[in-house]
This record gives sequence, structure tokens and C-alpha cells, in this order.
Amino acid sequence: MPEQKTTDSLRRGRLFRLPLVGACVLPVVALADDPFQHNGVDKVYHPYVQPLETEIEYRSVYQTDGESLEDGVSRHRLAIGRALTDRVFVEGYLIGKESPQDDFYLDRWELETKIQLTEQGEYWADWGLLFEFERARSESITETAAVVLMEKEVSPSWITTMNFRTEYEFGSDIANEWDFDVAAQLRYRFSERFEPSVEYYADEFTSALGPVFQGVERLGIARKFYWEAGVLFPLNDTTPDSTFRFMLEFEF
Repeated sequence: MPEQKTTDSLRRGRLFRLPLVGACVLPVVALADDPFQHNGVDKVYHPYVQPLETEIEYRSVYQTDGESLEDGVSRHRLAIGRALTDRVFVEGYLIGKESPQDDFYLDRWELETKIQLTEQGEYWADWGLLFEFERARSESITETAAVVLMEKEVSPSWITTMNFRTEYEFGSDIANEWDFDVAAQLRYRFSERFEPSVEYYADEFTSALGPVFQGVERLGIARKFYWEAGVLFPLNDTTPDSTFRFMLEFEF
């Protein structure tokens, strides 16, 4: 009888450990399957809201890398946004991915709210806040974030912009965790139609730096195209070998 009791205890111990092992393995598998796990390059946000503006935005990131999982993959975002007041702007995104192994598929959706805190030029720097809520389409993964936006005109020709982001990810398909990242831009005001800049992105895995160009094409009163295009290169061993980013906005 004592031997039977020991056997039953061992069996119960194994059964008890199985869900714990599964809980630990699932987040690792989810992370390992994400081709953008080492790439935090996205966009530098400015702290301003244009009153009554409506915006349609397309944004993409394409990366190359020596690792097959992370090579030749791209992420696409399509959004529509609207200024609710002269200080509040809301935007909704559909986000998709594409790789040599997988055709394009809709991966997740996102909601953003940007709040302009100060008038432009009112203080030594201009400030804003950005709140994000993102949900995966086919997995139990939710991401929330708060971003502090800062922009400073350091001279008549040079402007610096900083984004300080705090993010919390949670769900049954990922390890619940806090993340912190920074995005920065130093822009030269050459002309409205062409402004060169240097951008930097940093998070747990990413450290990337590179040139980004942007400009505005006006189509009449209160209608314009705004574009950004650039390439960023790694400053560490985990960031992909190159990241190409592009954005096109139609504002009206």
C-alpha cells in the first residue's frame, strides 16, 4: 500500500506539472514565431493635432536579415483618423504581415488616441500624449501603451522629436511583461517638400539608426499628401540587418 501511494503521488505530480510546462512553453513559442520580435522600428510621432483634420494613412516596414525567419518579411498598416477637437485625435488601424513563407494576412487591429498638451512654442518644448490599444486577431495577445511625445526647435533649421513609450503585453499566448522603448528624430528643415532627418529606435532587442526623408505635397486648401521614407541599420547583434520604412498620409 505505501508503494501504491508513492506511485499515485508521482502521477499526480506529473499531471500538476504539465499545465505549468505548457504555460511556460506557449509564450516562448509565440515569441519565436514572430518575425518582428527583434525589430522595434515603426514611426516617430509628433505632439500636434490639426483641428478638423481627417487622415488616411498607409505605413509599412520591410526587413532583411541573416535569420530565415526574419528575412524578407513586411508589416503593413492601414488607418483612418479624425481630430475630435483641436487637442484630441483618434485613429484606427488594421495591421497585416507578409513573408516569403506566408502570403499577406490580417494579423491584428489597433486604436490610438493622441492628445496635444501644449500650444506650439508655448514652453521650451512642445508636449503630447499617445495611448494605444492593440489586439491580435487569432491569438490571445493584447498590448496597451502610453507614449510621451516631445518636440523641440533647437534652431530655425533643426528640430528634435522624442517618443518615450511604456508598454504592457498580456494574454494566454504570451508572457505578461512590461516593455520600454525610445524613438528619436533629428530633422533638418530644408523645405516643406523635402526634409532630411536621422532616426533612432531602441527597445529590449532593437538598436537602429538611419536616414529618413519626408515632405509635403499640397493639393489645394486643407488637402495634402505627407510622405516618409528611410532605411535603418543595426547598432547591435539582435536588430535585423536592414529595415526599410515607408509612410504615406492623405490629410483633408
